[in-house]
Amino acid sequence: MPIAVSRSTALVGVCVALALLVLVGQRLAQAGAASEPEVVAAPLEPVAEAPVRPVLVVHVVGEVRSPGLYRLRDGSRIADAVRRAGGARRGADLAALNLAAPLVDGVQVLVPSRVAVGGMPATDADTGAGSSTVVSLSSATVEELDELPGVGPITAQKIVDYRAEHGPFGSVDDLDAVPGIGPTRIEQLRDLVTP
Repeated sequence: MPIAVSRSTALVGVCVALALLVLVGQRLAQAGAASEPEVVAAPLEPVAEAPVRPVLVVHVVGEVRSPGLYRLRDGSRIADAVRRAGGARRGADLAALNLAAPLVDGVQVLVPSRVAVGGMPATDADTGAGSSTVVSLSSATVEELDELPGVGPITAQKIVDYRAEHGPFGSVDDLDAVPGIGPTRIEQLRDLVTP
């Protein structure tokens, strides 16, 4: 037999069921929101850029295969500059250089030539050929000056250019005015050249 329910009782039952659904829905919504982590924007830190290593420009001259200007990384050594210039020539005196010394931008690396015992370069007499002659600074060619110890083609050209601009050399000490020649080089050349 069917149960007779009055209309008012059915209406109350439906209202109670709706109220329960609303309460359960709110509880579920709160539980879901509590389980999701709260997103918080962290402050951004600037990205550190890799430090830029400056490029050094050095002038390599003397007893090297390809004298000239070379660009090398900061932290390079004199040995790196000599290697970039094609390496040392056979007559180079690498023991006179500190190959481990760090390079500085704008420096000139002078690779000297070997000097025989007694401070004099090996002459033709040492090799059994004719006697050696003293080179005249006022009339020597670039090729003749290039043969002097520690004077490469670039420095030889500087000597000729200086002579063309200022006239003949008055003394060996006048070489001090030529860029790239200092007191040490003048002393090496003093007995090998004449004004």
